[in-house]
Amino acid sequence: MDTQSLQAFMAVADTQSFSRAAEQLHLTQPAISKRIATLESQVGTRLFDRIGRRIALTEAGNVLLPQARRILLTVEDSRRALANLSGQVGGKLTLATSHHIGLHRLPPLLKQYTQRHPEVELDLHFLDSEQAYQGVLDGTLEMAVVTLAPQPHEQLQVVELWRDRLCFTCAADHPLASHAKTQAQKSQNMLSLAALCDFNCVMPGAKTFTGSLIAQRFAEAGLQLPVSMATNYLETLKMMCSVGLGWSLLPEKMVDSELVELNVDTAPIQRPLGYLVHTNRTLSNAARRMIEQLEAARENKEAQ
Repeated sequence: MDTQSLQAFMAVADTQSFSRAAEQLHLTQPAISKRIATLESQVGTRLFDRIGRRIALTEAGNVLLPQARRILLTVEDSRRALANLSGQVGGKLTLATSHHIGLHRLPPLLKQYTQRHPEVELDLHFLDSEQAYQGVLDGTLEMAVVTLAPQPHEQLQVVELWRDRLCFTCAADHPLASHAKTQAQKSQNMLSLAALCDFNCVMPGAKTFTGSLIAQRFAEAGLQLPVSMATNYLETLKMMCSVGLGWSLLPEKMVDSELVELNVDTAPIQRPLGYLVHTNRTLSNAARRMIEQLEAARENKEAQ
């Protein structure tokens, strides 16, 4: 089995389309079909069922898929290890980040990185943090800069870079706005978590790292969040909160004149942000330089 046929097989399996696989690999559709036919001949069985326009893996295809992914990752890992010997910083760096970090934390770092390493092809993906974790685990991503999971994973090296304080917020005309936090009134007129639960809130999805962190705080107090709407996009949460659809918890950097910060009687809720890589993966020189830059940015902030 050659790697080109395996790449075509994985592309068709992932996209469930010969035409989309061809676009992904910058090939013609007949070239993709030929590679799949060659692979099916080599393994002696059909790998896809073609029913009308629908493409589905056969039982044999489902057996081969994880093996094909493992073979290609091993080949790519070997290529990276050999390329690293030259000391050159180039090639592709497949990096994922969450929308919030990509908008509010990474822009100056990415600008500096691309200026220092113009030979690197930055393949940037904006993903939910949970998806980025899975991408690093299955090898489709070399590294990710995201919200970190509450629990460690034995196959991942995870490094915290920042702490994001989450602020209780609402619109200026919301009934809770009278409890807004001010410098002169930090310990007076404070809201309890129970009082907040008398009003609807808009929150990150319950299955997200941030959503579970918030829910845990309320669960520890024996309370259930009155969530009326949920979304994984914090910019959308900010909009919904600012128009009065409910109070919310948002990163400190997002609280501006459209929102007021509420004075709530509870310890600060902070979420860890950082980078992760697979412990068994040979990192490219491009990834190593990105990590060095991220670490330097953290050290500079701590020194301030």
